[in-house]
Amino acid sequence: MIDAPVIPLADRTALLAPTAVNVILAEIRQLQAQGHPIASLMRGEPDFATPPHIADAAEAAIRAGRTRYPDNRGEPRLREAVVTALQRKGLEYDAATEVLVTTGATLGIQTALLALVNDGDEVLLPDPIYDAYASPIRLAGGRIRPVPCALREGRFAIDAAALDAACGPRARVLILNTPWNPVGTVFTAAELAAIAEVVVRRGLTLISDEIYEAITYDGARHLSPASLSPAMRERTVIVNSLSKTYAMTGWRVGYCAAPAAVTQAMFLVLQQTSRGPATFVQDAAAVALGGAQDCVGDMQREYAARRRRVGDALAGIPGVAVIPPEGGFFTMVDVRGLGRPSNEIRRRLLHDHGVAVVHGAAYGPSGEGTLRVSFGSGGAALDEGLDRLARGLRMSGR
Repeated sequence: MIDAPVIPLADRTALLAPTAVNVILAEIRQLQAQGHPIASLMRGEPDFATPPHIADAAEAAIRAGRTRYPDNRGEPRLREAVVTALQRKGLEYDAATEVLVTTGATLGIQTALLALVNDGDEVLLPDPIYDAYASPIRLAGGRIRPVPCALREGRFAIDAAALDAACGPRARVLILNTPWNPVGTVFTAAELAAIAEVVVRRGLTLISDEIYEAITYDGARHLSPASLSPAMRERTVIVNSLSKTYAMTGWRVGYCAAPAAVTQAMFLVLQQTSRGPATFVQDAAAVALGGAQDCVGDMQREYAARRRRVGDALAGIPGVAVIPPEGGFFTMVDVRGLGRPSNEIRRRLLHDHGVAVVHGAAYGPSGEGTLRVSFGSGGAALDEGLDRLARGLRMSGR
């Protein structure tokens, strides 16, 4: 328990809450301090080393003296590399006026919300959804409007009618994540078209978080909503980073792409909070985006193998059904058949079996009855975690 501060705090701090992962991490640290070893199937971080050619580019840039302040919009070379990467997806943006480099996708989301949301505006969020979106929405003065989603035919989906019904008079922004964290859905062209019809008709702006774009399976293919039509391009802010695609989580480099007027507004917001990633980091990021993409394919194939390992390890457990992800590196596990709340199951797994996962209810009421299992890490760590998880789930069903 933290004592009341002597220094008065701003009212806005009361709007903020730690993410589910951070809450569980605090719980894990207490158990570890008591001598309990914990196997984690929780974190959303690749365990791969950043590919050598990218690290080499950063080192070369440092030795070349690329250590001064960067261009606050992003180094021109990196913005041009972003444009080239977007062109591979059929999107055309102007590097000078429509691209902004950010210190990771987290800051990109925050910057977009501050540029788009007025006090009292509603921001629509699919439910369940990555819970770290909530606090930035509140900091921007927005109100969260959940869009309940359903698990149908082995995957979570957004119903366009439910999205339409959630749009009140103050609805301003929809945040969409495809591939979708935590549930692993990759929206099809038809699904995106139905969502886009509501976005355009309702006059919404779409913030499209595309951070898992390169990690898809079984023929699923990431499609940016901005590519659907000129009308959607004009209503979409793309947010992305190099963290997942290139195993560069600690490098803190991302980008946004949007119509020029929106990008300029975001740039004004960004100036108040960040000079941008280090210049040598941006040079390395340009090499990552512009160079050979073999490393991306290699990591994707390894994720696919890990995905199969999760399914195999949990197959046949009474009351448990694996929901194979179409993208990303999280598997949702349907535990409704065990007849207990997901957080209760999660706590028993942690305290009794030494394995950490995230309960689906942490991502919204529609996630109740599920667990999120990460396979961002592989090898012995994944094997040990899955052994403990399978054993714990079997015992939970007794």
